Amino acid sequence: MTNGPTDEIDEDAEPDLPVADSAAQLSASSLSDPSMHDGRAVVRALGTDAEAGLSAAEAARRLAEHGPNALSAAPPIPKWRRMLAQFQDPLIYLLLAAIVIALVAWAIEGRSSWPVDVVVIALVVLFNALIGYVQEAKAESAVAALAQMTAVTSSVLRDGRLQRIPSEDLVPGDLLVLAEGDAVGADARLLRAASLRVQESSLTGESEAVLKGPAALPAAAPLGDRLCMVFKGTSVAQGTGYAVITATGMNTEMGAIAGMLDATQEEPTPLQKEVAYIGRMLGIAVVIIALVVVGTILLLSDMRTTSDFIAVLLLGVSLAVAAVPEGLPAILSMVLALGVQRMASHNAVVKKLSSVETLGSASVICSDKTGTLTRSEMTIERVMTASGSSHVTGVGYAPHGRVEHEGTPLTDGPLHTEHLVLLSGGSLASNADLRQTEDGLWEIQGDPTEAAFLVAERKLCGEARRKRRFERVGEIPFSSERKLMSTIERDHEQGDALVVITKGAPDVLISRCTRLRVGSDILPFDESRRARALADVEQLSDAALRTLAVAYRPLGEDEDPLTGEALEQELIFVGTAGIIDPPRPEAAIAIREARQAGIRVMMITGDHPRTAARIAADLGIVEPGTRAITGVELDALDDAGFAAAVRSASVYARVAPAHKLHIVDALQADGNVVAMTGDGVNDAPALKSADIGVAMGVTGTEVSKEAAKMILADDNFATIVEAVREGRCIFDNIRKFLRYLLSSNMGEVLTIFLGVVGAGALGLTGAGDGGGLVLPLLATQILWINLITDSGPALAMGIDPETDDVMTRPPRKPSERAIDASMWRSVIATGFAMALAALLTIDLYLPGGFFDGDRTLDNARTAGFTVLVFAQLFNCFNARSEAASAFHRLFANRWLWLTIAVSALLQVAVVHVGVLNVAFGTVALTPDQWLVCVAMASSVLWFGEVRKLVLRTVRA
Repeated sequence: MTNGPTDEIDEDAEPDLPVADSAAQLSASSLSDPSMHDGRAVVRALGTDAEAGLSAAEAARRLAEHGPNALSAAPPIPKWRRMLAQFQDPLIYLLLAAIVIALVAWAIEGRSSWPVDVVVIALVVLFNALIGYVQEAKAESAVAALAQMTAVTSSVLRDGRLQRIPSEDLVPGDLLVLAEGDAVGADARLLRAASLRVQESSLTGESEAVLKGPAALPAAAPLGDRLCMVFKGTSVAQGTGYAVITATGMNTEMGAIAGMLDATQEEPTPLQKEVAYIGRMLGIAVVIIALVVVGTILLLSDMRTTSDFIAVLLLGVSLAVAAVPEGLPAILSMVLALGVQRMASHNAVVKKLSSVETLGSASVICSDKTGTLTRSEMTIERVMTASGSSHVTGVGYAPHGRVEHEGTPLTDGPLHTEHLVLLSGGSLASNADLRQTEDGLWEIQGDPTEAAFLVAERKLCGEARRKRRFERVGEIPFSSERKLMSTIERDHEQGDALVVITKGAPDVLISRCTRLRVGSDILPFDESRRARALADVEQLSDAALRTLAVAYRPLGEDEDPLTGEALEQELIFVGTAGIIDPPRPEAAIAIREARQAGIRVMMITGDHPRTAARIAADLGIVEPGTRAITGVELDALDDAGFAAAVRSASVYARVAPAHKLHIVDALQADGNVVAMTGDGVNDAPALKSADIGVAMGVTGTEVSKEAAKMILADDNFATIVEAVREGRCIFDNIRKFLRYLLSSNMGEVLTIFLGVVGAGALGLTGAGDGGGLVLPLLATQILWINLITDSGPALAMGIDPETDDVMTRPPRKPSERAIDASMWRSVIATGFAMALAALLTIDLYLPGGFFDGDRTLDNARTAGFTVLVFAQLFNCFNARSEAASAFHRLFANRWLWLTIAVSALLQVAVVHVGVLNVAFGTVALTPDQWLVCVAMASSVLWFGEVRKLVLRTVRA
């Protein structure tokens, strides 16, 4: 394989074709599909020397012409653009507008002091941007750590010499030399192959290694059936091959799929849409509130001077500041960042903060099969011989488990003897190896199906005795024509006699057998016994198991062990093994939890329909007996039929990347929030198109990781369910602090508005030195309330523990707003309760009004100011649930209690510390007044309890 032409390249086989002038890709040449043409024709079309390969100079020319053999990647985003992107949010726009208005008002007022409100809002905006930037940088670092950074190399024939070069330097026309364990560096047409099996699951979804050969195809075939081609991004599981490269870089099949990503639109997450909606809504509300209040004051008041007019404008700015929860963007980012950290501790790496909540809204999870729902480790599950059948426990390559018959381990007897011969024979007739690493993990080298025999043999008899008993003296390699592989072994326990051991397709092997092993006896393989063996094979196939049979025969003294295929005759049949890529046990549990949460789980794979249906039934995705829909069947449907199929069917097999993308689009068009999991290149377009793509971190390709929004570092499907739970809790908590922030800010706005409108009734008219209109609160006091109540308590509410089991209710509909009509009613009602408590307290201490007090304006205003602060702190408990009592799990959130205590102490300080008295226009309160303020503030809590009791009664 290191030099010279292959058997298929025969100069006299066909008329000469003109040698290509350049290394044009075959898609642009006269040979549009290399798999349908003779290898010699492909070599000639590519202008390659079949014996020596390309020259170094020609390879360099072609590399300059076609570029590196690499997938195109988006240029890295500069840090300044990433930072700037953190400001692209409707709420941030609103806060920036508030900064500008406040600056203008400060300038008009004469710039007599520092614009405290401007500084505070600007710091909040910068803090929010910094949180988002840092968290996304952390996620990027985690994704980079998951990537395989080792450079891939390939063996090629150049200038008549075998060379190992970086795969990026491969060019069309290179002669690629493949060996077991190699990564295929580019798309290539096979010219020769010896027992070549290629693992293509990352590209096609096929779980089993595919047997390859050089024979041209009679007609165009799907990607998974192009047996004379090898593709970039796949790997050689067994055997050797010799091929001419037909495509590199973005012209490969992997490149074609990666190119689909550029045409795939990335939808904003539900949370991004919701925040944009909230921003627009608050922007409109702020303008309306400011105009109504300012207009009302202008109508009700006698504006005589410019300063009066400026004072009214400043009041409008104060109301705008009061109405906008400036802490919301920062709190939202912090809550999402904390959610990301919790998910990272469970091996889920989120690349974008806003994606955290998306899984909580997911109504459908579309999953690939191989490596995602299954272990991607071929395992023998059942063994059938003449004396009966057995079940092999344990999955994967770790030899933990046992061989059982009717629930009990096999013991000495005919069945045990037959099974030992079958599993030992299957292990001998293979080139796989099973080894344990230094960290205790088990890994294989070679074909996974052959390795399954090694694992099962150890489960039956411990350490493989065959290594001491047998010595290989020859091999008859597997071929696609024979569908068999044989080894010739020297049996040291039988006087060094030679024995041929054969493994292969049951139907082919049975036809070559004349005798049958029953226990330790050898009996004629008559028609009835032959029919029984074929029935066993059919039974295993019906269970969606891949079948391999084992036979053997001792060689006569006069037989030459080098005779070859002639030795594979008159064999002694032993039995058949049923093999499967087993489902992950934790995946079944996760799927059951997902279905309980109202989430539909779908399997979309490139594997065989029968295998897909079996795995889906084992995992609980569908009922046993449900048939998988194939890609061919999907192609035959019109748009309406396709949409109907997607609504009803949950298992799809033999599908292409375009099918996966079409299925995701159909689900989204039907109003679903779709999560798509996968690990292969073929999954990447659907990963990007889905509402949230979830890539596998261990087995996933770099293309799939780049397209996904979340990466599972442990490839565990169960992690997705934990992410769903986390996402739902996050959305619940977002609603909690939105309810809290909006109702608190509504209380501030209504306090100002009702205080101005009802100034005469409350005794505020004439209470000031000028005898004119007096505001119930100062602008600095409003800013202080927002500072101590909007930050800590709201953030603590954002990490509130799960109060109810969020996985027992259906997913949130995309049309369901975070702030719905019910929340608005709660916000407005609670805001009125706060405003009334604050204004009645002011009236209680001012002369005139409903209550004839005898205190100064500063004293009365300080009392009302304090009531509003404490009312918002009491409101923290109200806001934790829409309908549940505030006393339900009252002490579950210690952080909430801590932030409330800190806020209360800060309010005590602003009332009793002299410097703060001057800054915020407050005076000290007496103990009696403190008791009154706390009692009046608590009315908000009791009002909320009555409202919730009525709500629960109505709903019941």
